[in-house]
Amino acid sequence: MGKIFAIGDIHGCRGMLVDLIKKINPAPTEDTLVFIGDYIDRGRDSKGVVDLIIDIKKTVKNVVCLKGNHESMFLNYYLHGVDEMLFLENGGRETLLSYGDPGLWYEKRVRIPENHEQFFKALQLYYETDEYIFVHAGLRPGIPLEKQDEEDMLWIRREFIDSSYNFGKRVVFGHTPMPGLRIDKTKIGIDTGAVYGGKLTCIMLPDMEIFQV
Repeated sequence: MGKIFAIGDIHGCRGMLVDLIKKINPAPTEDTLVFIGDYIDRGRDSKGVVDLIIDIKKTVKNVVCLKGNHESMFLNYYLHGVDEMLFLENGGRETLLSYGDPGLWYEKRVRIPENHEQFFKALQLYYETDEYIFVHAGLRPGIPLEKQDEEDMLWIRREFIDSSYNFGKRVVFGHTPMPGLRIDKTKIGIDTGAVYGGKLTCIMLPDMEIFQV
């Protein structure tokens, strides 16, 4: 088996992702890349991040892309026209700008590329292996994985992070930015605040080797 490379929240920081992929250099057929969600919003090049991941999937066979709360907000806005202010006030304006003139968005005259729409619609809520559970925000303690609520998977913070509950597998998550990785017996937090002046982080499993840019 190859290695698993789990990558934290990118938030439109395309240049950092380019450098990180060069650093980890995943094997095209043996390794697995797991993106933990939040590809868009806040940073300058959300469209470029999605373009890059779509290109990576053409050369790396095993790529898992999870849904983050920011993709959920974007889909609610883009597909259903709901929660507009929630999306815009959480970095959505930068995302719209990366796809085209925001004024045209408000007039409903801009569509994202078809392959981008397919990318967003295909995002998974979680990914499970024999040893790990990968999810964007975390899990509600005391509830089996198959009964977890989508909102918790995308939005939960302290109830999960501060808990020592053991889900039977180590949970790898992002969503809550921290100055360094959060690693304990039950969980690994890999959002190190790339868009806030921190680093973009990847952890290689099971070796626990850390790559950052």
